[in-house]
Amino acid sequence: MLAPTRRFAFTAMLAAGLAMLPGIAAAQDFTFGWNPRSGDVWVDNWLDDMNRYGSRYREPFVDEMVRYHGAPRDLVSELLGTRRWAPGDVYMACTIASIIGRPCRYVADIWERDHGRGWGVVAKDLGIKPGSPEFHRLKKGFVPSYDRWGRGITLDAELERDFPGRGRGAQGRDAAGKSGNAAKGPPADRGNNGRPGNDKGKGKGKGKERD
Repeated sequence: MLAPTRRFAFTAMLAAGLAMLPGIAAAQDFTFGWNPRSGDVWVDNWLDDMNRYGSRYREPFVDEMVRYHGAPRDLVSELLGTRRWAPGDVYMACTIASIIGRPCRYVADIWERDHGRGWGVVAKDLGIKPGSPEFHRLKKGFVPSYDRWGRGITLDAELERDFPGRGRGAQGRDAAGKSGNAAKGPPADRGNNGRPGNDKGKGKGKGKERD
């Protein structure tokens, strides 16, 4: 059994080592903390899961924002890196920007100023009211993002209508008869139409399940 002094030294060394691991951040390390308040409990829960994925697997998360949400790679890397944004906040900013036809930087600047009001209010100010068709489009977009990452996602009743046959549970099956969260290895490279594409810089999803 380690003496108290040696236990303290070991704990300090372990904490320092973990802090140096790239791409892993605790919620309290995010610049704005973590309190999305999107106006939809399902969205808030999966943004929280996205924080875990984006912190651990930064490269495929950045690829998703760049290739499917039109965000500049240097901006996304800056938000996640030096500006210490939560991945869920990056996703919301870039996705909302894509829906309203504005640059991701435009929404990011608004969030930096108004983050205390929550995403539900910020999105409403930008024309995406919680419960509206535009908000549903944002919510629906979680599913293909998770599919490209090869990461399981549980649907609520509203999304089950958009993705019939997948079900809500971990073993829910999609229309092709495959398990909704059993993707193995890197996801197929797909363009915006969902078919295999030949874009350069293919995404590198890790095929991981929820942590």
